[in-house]
Amino acid sequence: MKILTSDPARFANLPDYDFQEHWITIDLGEGYSGRMHYIDEGPKDAPPVLLFHGEPSWSFLYRKMIPVLLDAGFRCLAPDLIGFGKSDKPDDIAFYTYDRHISWLRQWRDAVVPAPAALFCQDWGGLLGLRLVGEEPDRFACVVASNTFLPTGGTPSPAFLAWRQFAKSSPEFEIGELLQRATATERTPEEVAAYDAPFPDEASKAGARAFPQLVPVEDGMDGIEQNTKAWEGLAAFDKPFLTLFGADDPVTGGLGKTLSERIKGAEGMPHEILSTCGHFCQEDRPKELADGVVFAAKKAGML
Repeated sequence: MKILTSDPARFANLPDYDFQEHWITIDLGEGYSGRMHYIDEGPKDAPPVLLFHGEPSWSFLYRKMIPVLLDAGFRCLAPDLIGFGKSDKPDDIAFYTYDRHISWLRQWRDAVVPAPAALFCQDWGGLLGLRLVGEEPDRFACVVASNTFLPTGGTPSPAFLAWRQFAKSSPEFEIGELLQRATATERTPEEVAAYDAPFPDEASKAGARAFPQLVPVEDGMDGIEQNTKAWEGLAAFDKPFLTLFGADDPVTGGLGKTLSERIKGAEGMPHEILSTCGHFCQEDRPKELADGVVFAAKKAGML
């Protein structure tokens, strides 16, 4: 297996993405290590908000939310998951597992921002982030979740099954075009190219192809036992928990309602289904999402 590094030239002159680079070395397991890239904007002593991306995006997804959150007084931290964005990328699909992604993200969190933080999570950012909330609830001050869930088996939707099969076997796996199709608003050619930037060839897409296969939506899959245990802490999480889901996302459907009904801190919160909002909600409704984080943080006493 090779650990691939990104070519900086592919990330030159990205639209609205002029954030300073930050790096940390992660123990990947089996004797491998890799560098994780992350955004860290705002005063170091400001209340931290963690912005977790999903599949197959990267921290570029948060370029429109970060300025709003900075203006509100946050320190904004957005990692590129291993296998995505500017971070290093193992080229073996089988090397990626749910537990390893949790370990890699936890290493970053422990080293970079040990203080209690707000969390915004979407897609796999929620499968990872909500697991962490359930396992270590005291480390989170509030949560805003969008187009995500913490699955524990069951029956997957036809839309998800089609996506999982496409990611596994389609010879054409163009990341920028996938993002274009999964938003309710039009991306510019420059934005589409930015989503393609981390993935110059097939080997670099191993992490992106692996993620859909790891979602524990069917009984017996890895991650079900850990997520079931994490749900005990997540359901009891009594700090502000807000769901803002996209009306035009065919994959997550009514999962926001399930979260809001099961999690203690979601009671009485102004949950919303956002119109003109696809799966990658950060592209379609960034201001509303950022305002939701500000609302939850104020309710938690962070701001």
